[in-house]
Amino acid sequence: MYGRDILSKVDHTLLKPDATWDAIKVLCDEAVAYKAASVCIPPNYVKRVADEYPDLVICTVVGFPLGYQTTEVKLAETRQALAEGATEIDMVIDVTDVKNGDYRKVTEEIRALKKACGIYVLKVIVEACYLTEAEKIAMCKAVTEAGADYIKTSTGFGTGGTTIKDVALFKEHIGAKVKIKAAGGIRTVEDMVAYLELGCSRIGASAAVGLLKNRLDDMV
Repeated sequence: MYGRDILSKVDHTLLKPDATWDAIKVLCDEAVAYKAASVCIPPNYVKRVADEYPDLVICTVVGFPLGYQTTEVKLAETRQALAEGATEIDMVIDVTDVKNGDYRKVTEEIRALKKACGIYVLKVIVEACYLTEAEKIAMCKAVTEAGADYIKTSTGFGTGGTTIKDVALFKEHIGAKVKIKAAGGIRTVEDMVAYLELGCSRIGASAAVGLLKNRLDDMV
């Protein structure tokens, strides 16, 4: 696997609360130069990025980072983001619904957001660090039944990030059409290779370009 192959599967990410427009521009310039899969940015920057980088794949977040928002609010966020130029949505489930055992509510919310996304990509962040193994398996079922495109491990804002164990569990229990995005705490080339070899289709990372920009043609 070459460095450029890894970058082609990276959502180049900047979701810090103090992210400036200058920092977002650097992120976008890097994504274009090194052919990242997308940029993952705060929703308040989507329109500006879409206007200035019309060929860039824009991913943004909904219900981020805690997932507390009602389904109606998440739908409004999703529709606005798509209208302003995003083509990929990373939504956060309401973990309290999971903890209350209301898996049907989680499934229906995901289904509603996927309907709003239509042909565009929906990734579902399940914030695995807060879930038991049984709850993680239940979320694999919910994401699959609701028709989402991806299950995503983490926001990067929780008590823990992605783990090999979680990705292996997801791979075992998701439906055949659901892909996996690993995110949260991925800071080395070795980590990225491990997750891709395990079967992840996307990596969410802020450090990938810095780690690989001088290793594009290296076998890593």
